[in-house]
Amino acid sequence: MNIAEAKEQIKNAMTAYFTKDEFGNFLIPPEAQRPVFLMGPPGIGKTAIMKQIAHELGVGLVSYSMTHHTRQSALGLPVIVHKDYGGEDYAVSEYTMSEIIASVYDMIEKGGVKNGILFLDEINCVSETLTPTMLQFLQYKTFGKHAVPPGWIVVTAGNPLEYNRSAREFDIVTWDRLKRIDIEPDYGAWREFALKKGVHAAILSYLEARRENFYRVELSVEGKHFVTVRSWTDLSDMIKLYELNNLPVDKLLIAQYVQDRDIAEDFAVYYELFNKYKSDYKIELILSGKAPADIEQRAASAGFDERLSLIGLMLDRLHTDVRAVMETEDVISELLPILKEVKAGAALADKLESLKAQKQREERRGTLSPERLRQYERMLAFMSGHESRGSDFPSIKADFDGMVAAMRSDAAAAKGKMEAMLAFAERVWPEGQEMLILVTELTISWYAARFISRYGCESYYRHNEELMLYERHSRIISQLNILEEL
Repeated sequence: MNIAEAKEQIKNAMTAYFTKDEFGNFLIPPEAQRPVFLMGPPGIGKTAIMKQIAHELGVGLVSYSMTHHTRQSALGLPVIVHKDYGGEDYAVSEYTMSEIIASVYDMIEKGGVKNGILFLDEINCVSETLTPTMLQFLQYKTFGKHAVPPGWIVVTAGNPLEYNRSAREFDIVTWDRLKRIDIEPDYGAWREFALKKGVHAAILSYLEARRENFYRVELSVEGKHFVTVRSWTDLSDMIKLYELNNLPVDKLLIAQYVQDRDIAEDFAVYYELFNKYKSDYKIELILSGKAPADIEQRAASAGFDERLSLIGLMLDRLHTDVRAVMETEDVISELLPILKEVKAGAALADKLESLKAQKQREERRGTLSPERLRQYERMLAFMSGHESRGSDFPSIKADFDGMVAAMRSDAAAAKGKMEAMLAFAERVWPEGQEMLILVTELTISWYAARFISRYGCESYYRHNEELMLYERHSRIISQLNILEEL
């Protein structure tokens, strides 16, 4: 299965494991809850989905790479205790609490969560001295005398033997105690994640044209050649920072992440072309509905790769605006109930401290995504500014109303750009597959799909009638009238 399907399987397992009877007892006792084992090639995104799952379910996450542990750190250190047996005093060796189990209890105390995920990566690559301890843990969920607390699900991961020389095969007895999930690289599943994360448009359009280069791990006489999901994601982050600082993005940089010479060279050439298209095609003119005739003529006669690049450039520019609108709307939606309480008499300083504490709890749980962090920072900045100035409620409301008005203005502008982009595609590629690509990208994009559901887009609806989003649009419009209630 792909990584998205694996994510749903884990969430479903957690829901089942957390189910209790009328007396508060787990229907499947903790000791009988099989640990999940994710088997998949390196760099496929196993760790990333654990953070997503913990965030979406509101539970804690403690994560360890077992290749970094010794028997002592996993099991605990030996200590001498004295016990009385039959009236005689004996010195007995016991073990301190495992560092791993102690981290779970720390999370419970500091993160304020009772339920969570203990994620142990690369468990089939542990040292020989740790192997017996690891196998015992998989069977009984204990390190030494200390068990994983009830309400905490054990999820593990490992690499197939062909990808890691230090990996070991488990015996049947061990496999029979695990809930095994095999994961394969899947470009489509990754693309949905990439659009939400904002992976660089050059990478997205390149891989759309050359999907065979999405994931590759090969061994040859020259050594290892590989490119993974992690390679493209990390390269995207670095390209954005290099562009921001006007640093050259060349083959030397690309090869540091894409460790397959042929693919690195191919993408380096493509990246140069992509930037040339970015300069040649006046994207802002296209999205304003004022594309010159020569640009339309060039787009109509362009080759497949060039068309994909242009589509990627338009979508990237549009997604920037759409994402900004939806992130602002999320901030407004969370500020609204807080400000209603302030209007009713609650102290702004108290609500500010409460929000800070909420942010800290999410940070301690290890589930605070960059998107959620930005949301907290914007909310805290809004509230802190008014709290420090001692603003009265009318001033706070005026500022909030201004934020709402600016968001709606930005939304109208973004909607106009979306309509212009689709109109451009209708004129330039009336018989091609480009419109299908655009509509599909808008559909699978987390922010674009939410934006369309909220603000609508007639051209999108016309080309995607089977989705029947008009009804969804009407329902969400009625829900968002709450913005007028403050």
